[in-house]
Amino acid sequence: MIYMTRKEHFNAAHRMYRDEWSAEKNAEVFGKCANPNWHGHNYNLFVTVKGRISQATGYLIDLKELKVIINDYVIEKLDHKNINMDVDFMAGKMASTELLCIEIFNQLKAPIEAYEGVYLHSVKLYETENNSAEYFGE
Repeated sequence: MIYMTRKEHFNAAHRMYRDEWSAEKNAEVFGKCANPNWHGHNYNLFVTVKGRISQATGYLIDLKELKVIINDYVIEKLDHKNINMDVDFMAGKMASTELLCIEIFNQLKAPIEAYEGVYLHSVKLYETENNSAEYFGE
């Protein structure tokens, strides 16, 4: 079994808040992340796939094809967008890094696993240099 990782980057804005809470309660729980004027991050995304190397190509997966999948299913939907308002797969969900990481995994699983013998192993999402979430599926 071999593991391959592709790194991508996107910029997006979000706000952590709950409509049913007061502005004071949101500020208490989410701090600066509850800013009503939003805030943004320069996200780094690491997508790791696993499987067996093809004898014909010497690849697990052509990384150009993996790049296209990640771009089509994730980057185009997130880059320079408001996660709370513009991203279909985040509708109705809290825009935390943890939940975003899980939903990115969910977006990528089927198109990646359409390639014979290739499996999505994990998605790791860095919100900042110091904070990241990683999801391996259920």
